[in-house]
Amino acid sequence: MSADSHTASRRQLLRALAAAPLFPLGGLAGCASAPAARPAAFRSVRFEGMAAPTLANPQAMATTTVQSALSVTLADGSQRTQALAYQPFFMTGEMLPDGQGGQVLAGGYYDIRNQPILDRSLPGRERHFYSDCPDGSSLLTLPKAQVAGVKGNTVFAVVQFEYATRNQAGAATYGQLPSPIAVITLDQNPATGALSVVKYHNVDTSSVQGLWITCGASLSPWNTHLSSEEYEPDAFALASNAQFKAFSQNLYGDAAKANPYHYGHLPEVTVLPDGTGRIAKHYCMGRISHELVQVMPDERTALMGDDATNGGLFMFVADRARDLSAGTLYVATWKQTSGVGAGAGDIGWIRLGHATSAEIRALVDGGIRPGDIMDVKTSDPMDASYTRIPFNGKFNWVKLKPGMEKAAAFLETHRYAALVGGSLGFTKMEGTTVNAKDKRAYSAMSYIQTSMLDGSGGIRVQGPKAGAVYEHVLQGGQKDSSGQAIDSEWVSTHMEPPAALVGVDLKTPDALGNLAHADHIANPDNIKFSEKLRTLFIGEDSGMHVNNFLWAYHVDTKQLTRILSCPSGAESTGLHAVDEINGWTYVMSNFQHPGDWEKPLHDKVKDTLDSLVRANFKDRFGASVGYLTGFTPKA
Repeated sequence: MSADSHTASRRQLLRALAAAPLFPLGGLAGCASAPAARPAAFRSVRFEGMAAPTLANPQAMATTTVQSALSVTLADGSQRTQALAYQPFFMTGEMLPDGQGGQVLAGGYYDIRNQPILDRSLPGRERHFYSDCPDGSSLLTLPKAQVAGVKGNTVFAVVQFEYATRNQAGAATYGQLPSPIAVITLDQNPATGALSVVKYHNVDTSSVQGLWITCGASLSPWNTHLSSEEYEPDAFALASNAQFKAFSQNLYGDAAKANPYHYGHLPEVTVLPDGTGRIAKHYCMGRISHELVQVMPDERTALMGDDATNGGLFMFVADRARDLSAGTLYVATWKQTSGVGAGAGDIGWIRLGHATSAEIRALVDGGIRPGDIMDVKTSDPMDASYTRIPFNGKFNWVKLKPGMEKAAAFLETHRYAALVGGSLGFTKMEGTTVNAKDKRAYSAMSYIQTSMLDGSGGIRVQGPKAGAVYEHVLQGGQKDSSGQAIDSEWVSTHMEPPAALVGVDLKTPDALGNLAHADHIANPDNIKFSEKLRTLFIGEDSGMHVNNFLWAYHVDTKQLTRILSCPSGAESTGLHAVDEINGWTYVMSNFQHPGDWEKPLHDKVKDTLDSLVRANFKDRFGASVGYLTGFTPKA
């Protein structure tokens, strides 16, 4: 084929797929000059999967590997296939432009005064702490955005950083540093859809007392970034909580100053047209192990997973659309309809209470103490006035103080939800997302173990340990346990996993050391649904796969396809499916803690892969933020 014919063919491909939801076709250079043409009708898409990498190609196991493709079928039956690739925006630890002529450290940590927190673990080699754990991400646009340096279209990403795995001396630092969150201004090339960093802005979180372990995230229907604070610190056990004391020391310079009731809430970041951002925390959505909240199309109902042992399924119905500062909180009850495998259950709801964020924060700022809300015992007091409840894999005995129902519902949510009869038996319910067309939602249960097997929280199923993604049936016209109508058309009434979305435990490890079958999901975590692609994307946080994978599950064909492999020892994070930005479709994908070797999982690969991972990712201190893209079409 001549060069002119090849260029014409590429232009024809772009015109043919112009109406289809596609990833950025970054390799189709010159397409911007193609003459306008009426786009062909789009019928369906299909992902072509990739095999799991093996030690035959150790470099593929030690970095982000993509050998998958996207096939699009047009109305006339013709098909076009685009190979996929991974394109990082940046690696943590890199210096990026701050938009003011200077540079800023990607993933850097800051205290309450917005001063850099230093890693002093190696005398003479002090440096600014930065995260190896980028997590929840959003991609969005704003009208009238204006940021210097953008030559094409202005696009914004919000990226949060969950934790730092270790300091320079190798000591674990999980949860000891206040989580940073950043707004990144991106320059979108109108011709190719490619995105490049123009500005990195660290959001000032001092007004919300800093952030605690920000994990998954979602984009609200009104274009804000809904963050998270998981594993809320237990206010009744602060004396023995060295992690929280270190957090307070790093944030305030005082190990006793941080108040646990300021953490475990839902932060919301609003991006501003100049590439900066402001943050608020909603104290009325329950103090739980928040991760990847999903707001429904009514812009009022939020379905919330709870990344905990003896966790619950929670729902918040806001008083007003696009405003999470006031509303009603509910906890689910599980009426088991099957205990086989991952099980199934009908879902009912208990109303925990109504509150505004301002009134709950006022209780915290006013100095309310745990003992003001309830009495808690960790062993049986042999007193009938106490109620035994499941809590974090153990049992507590609790007695509510008179008149403290509201404080308990919103500040001691786990204990109160169990006390009033909620099903607190789920284990590590992670991301939640919605399929609006079918009125279905999906929740990732990363591990089905302990409290889901022993019945302690009203659930008793069989497994697997490798977890599953549960599908929710969403309906209106529902009532809570007291008979009061629930003011939402998006209420979960049944949970059950599709057959293809259940992990498969192995009785013995395979040749690489995998503890779960490599051709099935294991320990799903981040999940996002694309309405146009009719695809559920699933990222793993697996202690059972040697490499964690990103999967695509087509809800109509029921096909599950592996589309990306993370560096060995890393978790797939930051997942965000964006159907359309200026004509381009994106799937954001990060990873965190590459080379976080676990025994016995990585015993067979560590010696081969460790040096490669260290060379690729800043001696294991760096991790990437990026997206899936396309390049030259397959023949």
